[in-house]
Amino acid sequence: MKTLIFLLVLLCSFTAAAAAQSKTILLVRHAEKIDESQDPELSAAGKERAERLVKKIGRFRPGAFYSTNYKRTRDTIAPLAARRKKPVQTYDARQPQALIDEIMKSKTKRFVIAGHSNTIPGLANLITKKELFKNLADSEFSVIWLIKLKDGKIRKFELLEY
Repeated sequence: MKTLIFLLVLLCSFTAAAAAQSKTILLVRHAEKIDESQDPELSAAGKERAERLVKKIGRFRPGAFYSTNYKRTRDTIAPLAARRKKPVQTYDARQPQALIDEIMKSKTKRFVIAGHSNTIPGLANLITKKELFKNLADSEFSVIWLIKLKDGKIRKFELLEY
């Protein structure tokens, strides 16, 4: 009986610890692309923006990096991931809740997610549980969504520019 009680207390403490986790999520649209082809690389301006991203959000010390499976999104966060000696993992933009569930279950506390003009605002809405953001204009590349969560609730939300 004592063993059963001990196991129940242990299980409850793990569940409470998981719920009490703090998370910092940084969302960014890919940087400027070289052309309108299916899977273009970053343009010179896009590569410069990716380097600015390192300077702008490197201070958050992200522990995990997620990108859709396109060169432009991977290459936008690759310099920062390389600096942190972390891989860029791919996610399916058609399954945003699966990505959020994975992040919330993770022991990692700080994340960078790269996506597109029509996916990153939706992720921000999903995380904040509010319909605040619309798809970005094709010319908009400079916004970073900073979302800090504590106990599953928004503690801080800020839009940064880079």
